[in-house]
Amino acid sequence: MKVIVPLAGKGTRLLPLTKRVPKPLVHVAGRPVMDYVMDTIAGFDVEELLVITGHLKADVERYIRTHYRVPARFVEQQTLDGTAGAINLARPWVDGPVMIIFVDTLFDADLSLIRTSDADGILWAKEVEDYQRFGVIVTDANGYMRRIVEKPDTPVSRLANIGLYYIKDWRTLFDGIAHVLGQAPGKGGEFYLTDAFQYMVDQGKRLLTASVGGWYDCGKVDTLLETNEHLLRTGRGLVPPAAPGVVIREPVRIEPGVTLKDCTIGPNVTIEGGSRVEGSTVEHSLLGRDVRLAHAQVKRSVIGDGQVLENRSVSDSVMDAGELAAAK
Repeated sequence: MKVIVPLAGKGTRLLPLTKRVPKPLVHVAGRPVMDYVMDTIAGFDVEELLVITGHLKADVERYIRTHYRVPARFVEQQTLDGTAGAINLARPWVDGPVMIIFVDTLFDADLSLIRTSDADGILWAKEVEDYQRFGVIVTDANGYMRRIVEKPDTPVSRLANIGLYYIKDWRTLFDGIAHVLGQAPGKGGEFYLTDAFQYMVDQGKRLLTASVGGWYDCGKVDTLLETNEHLLRTGRGLVPPAAPGVVIREPVRIEPGVTLKDCTIGPNVTIEGGSRVEGSTVEHSLLGRDVRLAHAQVKRSVIGDGQVLENRSVSDSVMDAGELAAAK
């Protein structure tokens, strides 16, 4: 099986951090988002990663070649023309069943269905209450896709499409992508992969919709912090030894090499190695490596590596390379 990983996006909702850090390499609970995704496919015989790059492509390629053992091929998406355009760039190297993973989300999914299902493809989905925010999958009585509706006004379905797919019938998938690319583009001049799935269904192909236990977005500040909290509560927490003047409110992840003095940390905080926090309060936030806080307050924010905050308060923001921006 080959795995297509589209990584061309700029991650504008995490600016200014994503000027320097590619979106899939943004840290949550002390690890790049992409690491968690790669963990989920570790038990499969992945022949090759087909990585669709764009923004900060050299950083992405360097990280993948350094940290993952799976052979990888990199293809640049020079024109950001949507998800169908991105996947189409992998076409010359796909010669069998393929998995497609958009790595700005984490998921708890039963991937064993890949080995047991006789469907032409599998689309994983999460039942949500706020269905108006998502593309939702409408299924038949047996759980096979009938159509995908983007941001419906009425609850035609609550099964949100999460961006995780396995396609056994790869030929019809790429026929569908070719069909989509031959039509007028959609909103923003983009071509959508979901329209290729609709083409497959219209050709009589069976796409099974499978539920996930959890789905955690890492694409914007508030959901990134929610994902951090989930990870801290499910195994990634790390509490330092008790120290005078230091109050810890779990869950937290305080990595080795962090210095704490006269401060309150937590809940839902990750602080990476080399950072120093003195006379400060931090809650519901992510602090990178070598951050310096002195008599500061940080709430619901993401602070990049090496940033210095003294005698100031930051909330609902992203800070990196000396630039501070309100969260989007």
